This record gives sequence, C-alpha cells and structure tokens, in this order.
Amino acid sequence: MVIGVPKEIKIEEYRVSITPSGVEELKRRGHSVYVETGAGEGSGFADTDYLAAGALIADKVTLFKEAELIVKVKELLPEEFSFVRERQALFTFLHLAPNNELTKLLLHKKVTSFGYETLRKGNTLPLLAPMSEIAGSMAPLMGAYYLQKIHGGSGILPAGVPGVKPAKALILGAGVVGTNAARIALGLGIDTIIMDMGEERLRLIDGLFTGRIKTLLLKDDTIRNEIRDADIIIGAVLVPGGKTPMLVTREMLKTMKRGSVIVDVSVDQGGCVETSRPTTHDSPVYSVEGIIHYTVANMPGAYPRTSTLALTNATLPYITTLADKSIESSIKEDMELRSALNTCNGEIMHAALKETVKSESET
Repeated sequence: MVIGVPKEIKIEEYRVSITPSGVEELKRRGHSVYVETGAGEGSGFADTDYLAAGALIADKVTLFKEAELIVKVKELLPEEFSFVRERQALFTFLHLAPNNELTKLLLHKKVTSFGYETLRKGNTLPLLAPMSEIAGSMAPLMGAYYLQKIHGGSGILPAGVPGVKPAKALILGAGVVGTNAARIALGLGIDTIIMDMGEERLRLIDGLFTGRIKTLLLKDDTIRNEIRDADIIIGAVLVPGGKTPMLVTREMLKTMKRGSVIVDVSVDQGGCVETSRPTTHDSPVYSVEGIIHYTVANMPGAYPRTSTLALTNATLPYITTLADKSIESSIKEDMELRSALNTCNGEIMHAALKETVKSESET
C-alpha cells in the first residue's frame, strides 16, 4: 500500500503522524511511504531521518495524488480539502461532530475515514488515551498560568501559602483527561473536586487518590453550586464520536469569581461550556463575563516530541493492519478498526456521529 504522511498545517501544530522508525517498519512489510517535506521537523525528525528509513520525500500535491491511505495527526483543514481524492482513506483525529464542513467533504468524496478518537479496544480508547493523558496533565498547568494577574487572572497562587487557602479546581468528567488533571492539580497543591455521572468511576478516583480529592456526582445543580467559588474549571467530558454535552451555561459564568479560568479540553468535540470556541496556541485565551477561557483544540501539540512518540506508539499497529490487510478487509475483519470508522462510501458509519448530525438537521 502507498501511505502518505502530510505536514500538519494547523496553527502551532508540530506533531507528525509517523516517525522514521514507523516508516522503517512499513517499508519492511513491503509498503511505500511518502512524507511531505519538513513534516517531522517540529517533533525533531529531519527529512534525512525519513530518507534513511526508506521514505520518499514529496510535496503535498504529489503525496495526496499517490497515497491510498493518508495518515495525519489532526483533522483536514479547508486548505487541504482540494488535495483529497475520491475514495481515498484517511486515518487521523477527525472530531467530526462539530465540523459539518469536513463531514460533508468526506461524504461527497466518499472517503473512508477512521477517527483515532473513536477507536475502541474493549472499554478503552487506546489512540485517544495518550493524548488525553497529556492534555489532562496540561490543563491545571494552563489554568494555574492564567490565574496570574498579568494574564487577566484573579491573582490567586494555586498552591496558596501558610495562612492563605489554595485555589480550587473543579474538574468535570473523571475519564482519562479528568484523572490526569486531578493528579497534576493535587500535585500543585490545589483544592480539587472531580465530578462524574458514574458512581463507580468516582469510587475508583477516591481509592486512587486515597480520599485527597473530593468527588461529586455530575448534576446541574451541583455544578451551579460548585462553580461559584472555583478558580479553575476543567472540561473533561467525552462522548466518543458525538458532540460534547453542554454543562456550563453563559448564565452560570455570571455567578463565578472574575478572573477565574476555564480550560475546556473537550472543545475538540464542541466543548462542555456554552461560551467555548476553539483557539490556537498563538492566541489561546479570551474572556467572557470576566472569565478567562483557554480552549486550544490541539493542546498536546505544545509538547510535540512527547506527543508524537506517545501517539505513534499507539497508532502504528493499526496503520500496519490497514496496509497489510487492505482497507476493505480491515473493516470486515478487525473489530477495533471498524469501531473507528466514521464515513465510508458516502455514508456516516459511526452511530454517535450519525445521531449528532441527525439531531442538528432537525433543529
């Protein structure tokens, strides 16, 4: 199979979807790999590293023209739409639920698209997990940074000092993002509360952190009560393939302390805060009702070396399966890859995405 690795063009996105060692493995299996010029530089991999591994270095036009399977990190942006061929295959973070424009393109061109974020292995999301770990670990750090008065924050030191209370963090969701956010927040000395709809998950959190983190059921009235004195709110909820439920309304922001910070990690899937909209690393924050919003849609891109190595460790086995078996056979024979299938032959294949598109068309 011919595989294409484009250079990411999202603002301040430095990750790459296949490392030189990954190219070497694919070449060993008899496949060809086109890598766009400079694709790995942001993660510390030079074109010469890819050439030594057996890759063909090409421009974007040639790469999309030749490749049967395009492997990326982030979703296709409008500037890339014209390069996509009819019935090409795509393997990347798709996040289609809030992205009608990309969904329509994939359907129109009958692209077979697989989303990292929807691939399931048992009850886990193995391709989303490493990036969720990084984003979750980053969230309290970003919240703490923007609490500084010079950045518009309230001026509260997250850890506090003797005689002065620490900051309070409220984490919405106790999955991979929420758990890692809680771990870092606790390490920073922040008074931390984590909320989730599942009592079993909250018991797990309670045991994991030996009661040092408070746990509450995720309910509207509880959120309303807790955000009033929260200094950092971290949105960490996920509906795989579907749009994130809105948990914090604009009206709720008016009850919060001015200069508090929202870090909405779930913004990729629409966000769990009504006032969230995707931002970029070069302009990461904005303020609504006096509340700072950090809503960068590719948070792990800030640490590309770590993120690239962690992501490609997880994705390479699936890329080799797609290449070895063919796209069609992989869909039929591999349950995990089938769970990642979002579009195929002009149809939406993922149930949650289909439900999201249907509900939005009816409103």
